[in-house]
Amino acid sequence: MSEPEVATKAPESDAAEGTTSPPSLVPGDTPAQSGASLGEHCVTDRPSPLGGSSGEITKLGEVDTYISKPADYPHAPSKLLFLLTGATGIHSKNNQIQADNFAREGFLVVMPDMFENDPLPGSVTYTEEKDPSVIEQIKMRAVDTIKSFTIDMWLARQTPEKVLPILHKVIEAAKDEFADAVANGGGIYSVGYCFGGRMTLLLAGEKPDTVAWGQQVKDEEAGVVKSGPFIKAGAIAHATSVAREDFEGTKSPLLFVCVENDQLFAEDVREHGEKYLNENGVASEFKTYSGVPHGFGVVGEYEDTKIKVAQAEAFDQMLAWLKHFGFFICDDIKHKGSATNNTLFYFIYVKQRGR
Repeated sequence: MSEPEVATKAPESDAAEGTTSPPSLVPGDTPAQSGASLGEHCVTDRPSPLGGSSGEITKLGEVDTYISKPADYPHAPSKLLFLLTGATGIHSKNNQIQADNFAREGFLVVMPDMFENDPLPGSVTYTEEKDPSVIEQIKMRAVDTIKSFTIDMWLARQTPEKVLPILHKVIEAAKDEFADAVANGGGIYSVGYCFGGRMTLLLAGEKPDTVAWGQQVKDEEAGVVKSGPFIKAGAIAHATSVAREDFEGTKSPLLFVCVENDQLFAEDVREHGEKYLNENGVASEFKTYSGVPHGFGVVGEYEDTKIKVAQAEAFDQMLAWLKHFGFFICDDIKHKGSATNNTLFYFIYVKQRGR
């Protein structure tokens, strides 16, 4: 990005210019940074809950990865779960606690550094200013403008061609390192938050190699080589930067946790995705939460009881979706029939668990 003629703004920023952001639902929170396609929750943490994280950061496929294991692993069987974060990345305490929560539910959680050697500039734990003076407000707005600019530059570099090869390396390493968990679940599962939501969607599809991993077609005369899907099932919370084309080739069951009037996941894109998955027989569910900010699904301390309840409900919903498909896969109950039938099985499963 050193050449001056190269655009420094993410393509999604242009579409957002000229729009008026809805009022913030949380003091100090903004739905988007000056039209950028990442919201405040995508780039900063909410205040973290008390206590520390229980996993560790290690190398997996030569990529820094936060790994959180169930307390009884490997003595008890587990399933492998990819957790793909927003821009705050694997060093965020909130994201680490989120991974630990899934580990306590029996998943061996692998949370890779998707932004390898290119972290978000200024990514720090969220702090809230209390009644700043007029002069301080002016200073803050100037800082926000610079921050927005650097975020747009950073986001423009985080393309599927760059990020997916990193995930591919971790996937291949995880298949070897945690072969028992992969076999137990019949594959790899994934949850994605914000930016990681789009990556989970792409991993759920069968794509040409040129799209999936930024590679050249190996044999042009033989036609385009396709690969994927790379996950058995996925759950996505308040995705960002998703385009209509990202749904093409989707094969794996997907759950979408959405936020009402979310500028970062346009309604027309969501409707297109819902229609595409339904028409192509892919098991899916879309649930929209109202009165909550973008990013609410990630662990964080809120004073608003409604947000706390929604956060817990979204986690349970995602967990039930993943366990449902893991249950049927491991018990060799094949997913025959339409997406409607698969979704019916899911609702029966949730009811049985009392959720």
